[in-house]
Amino acid sequence: MISLLLALAAVQAQPLSDQEAYAKCTALVTSDAQQAVAIANDWLVKGGGIFARQCAGQAHVALGQWEAAASAFAEAARAAETDVDPRRADFWVQAGNAWLAAGEGIKAREAFDKALATALLTPELRGEVYLDRGRAGVLLNDIAGARSDINQGLKLVPEDPFGWYISSALALKEGLLARAQDDIAEAVRLAPEDPNLLVHAGNVAGISGEVEAARGLYAKAIRLAPDSEAAKAARAALAANATPTPDKR
Repeated sequence: MISLLLALAAVQAQPLSDQEAYAKCTALVTSDAQQAVAIANDWLVKGGGIFARQCAGQAHVALGQWEAAASAFAEAARAAETDVDPRRADFWVQAGNAWLAAGEGIKAREAFDKALATALLTPELRGEVYLDRGRAGVLLNDIAGARSDINQGLKLVPEDPFGWYISSALALKEGLLARAQDDIAEAVRLAPEDPNLLVHAGNVAGISGEVEAARGLYAKAIRLAPDSEAAKAARAALAANATPTPDKR
């Protein structure tokens, strides 16, 4: 009996594997992200590696702590490079997007460059990274660079409505109204019930002098998502043009 109890105690004392500790940590991200950060940090102090940094990054994202998230993902990427771990490309992409959210265009673009340099991305993900790199270019006011990246991204992921949306927004900055019209039309064709796309389409229509079309697009955005930020923007646009706001429901 004593031997059995000792054996059970030994089993219970076994430390969690990295995968088990990661599952435990990430399970908290949606329910208690602050606790997940604490667990990840404690894990790192005790020698945690890639999995600990990955969980820390996800927890910081949940808390909107973008710089901390970017740093955690970048550390995970560097550790993955040392281990020749194929996840390093994904970690650099995550770091880049967190840097974008933090408003750090230079760091974002550097992270995306490292992801693209790995040759580990699928064509689809490579296209998305080029689109994100284009967003970094816009943030840095590198309009020519942003256009090159976005065009490259659209070649690889032509069915991504968000890609056409950001291309349309960039076209307005470039003073290319016809392209802005064409690109947002393609975005809306691909995702006809996305309120954010509809609001941008309304903006482009308004700039183009198509007032009734703009009103219809704003009204549709409000009907589809009456409590969204897109609907708020649509109502503001309608009010700015002294047009009665459509019923909320």
